[in-house]
Amino acid sequence: MLESAASRPTLSRSELGGSLTTGSGKPFDRKRRLFAMNRFFRWACIASACFVCLVLVLILLLMFRTGIMTFSHISFADFFLSANWNPMEEQYGALIFIFGTFALTALTLLISVPLSIMIAVFLSVFVPSWLKNALRPVLDLLVGIPSVVYGYLGLTVLIPLIRNVTGSGMGDGLLAASLVLTIMVLPTISRISDDAISAVPRKFSDASYALGGTRFQTVWKVLLPSARSGIMYAVILGMARAIGETMAVVMVIGNTAQLADSLLKPTSVLTSNIVMQISNVPFDSTWNYSLYLMGFLLLVISLLMIVTVRWLQRKGGPQG
Repeated sequence: MLESAASRPTLSRSELGGSLTTGSGKPFDRKRRLFAMNRFFRWACIASACFVCLVLVLILLLMFRTGIMTFSHISFADFFLSANWNPMEEQYGALIFIFGTFALTALTLLISVPLSIMIAVFLSVFVPSWLKNALRPVLDLLVGIPSVVYGYLGLTVLIPLIRNVTGSGMGDGLLAASLVLTIMVLPTISRISDDAISAVPRKFSDASYALGGTRFQTVWKVLLPSARSGIMYAVILGMARAIGETMAVVMVIGNTAQLADSLLKPTSVLTSNIVMQISNVPFDSTWNYSLYLMGFLLLVISLLMIVTVRWLQRKGGPQG
């Protein structure tokens, strides 16, 4: 047996490569083909990323280039510091809408984030596996519900409830809009936070229990700090949806150009003002330029939110 193996003829590398040929007689170079495919895939990914960045830059340039033309007809102070919005009289003060946008976002953040984190902790720590597997798909379904459905429910159910509870004659305003937005962003923030908390290694909580920590101490001192990065991203995504939401806000906020000195007073925000007036605006007019500038402000506000959260995340992280 050993003799037969030793006497078996061996093929050289050139002979072996020559035997792997295609039907046309060309050598089948698998290594070169894989290298070409990997290189093509790499450049395709780079091109896709550059294309996305280019689209974003072009949107910003278009919004800024059109919106900046507002200041050729009115001053900077008149737009940002004036509360007089009356396009028929050439008054374009956007302070009402800027203040309403910040107030609505802050109120939604104040209500939705604690509730979302508590739901995420409940799903990832306290419930059994069978209930967890039943509740998570429900939250995923809530994420996909169209915003107009939330707005219609807020208009027909929430606003009459606010009227009955508070005795207000209207019911629409910042409170109704913030509650509708809270219901909308709650599934997004809670599901991503749930995934972030569930991704914390089990040994962290086991070490906390071994040191005598209670379940509350483990959640507060170990799980939430370890999942802070994922929770921050969840808040970013939720607030990005809230700040750019239009239809639901239009249906419950009142759409009145007045400063909201009460949670039950009808007001307006940047998104609702744009969607309510954009169809009636002449293209080459200061009115249209002002709406473009409001859209650019929405992009800037979203960018500032992301930068702020990133800064807080880096500041609270471990120092090198």
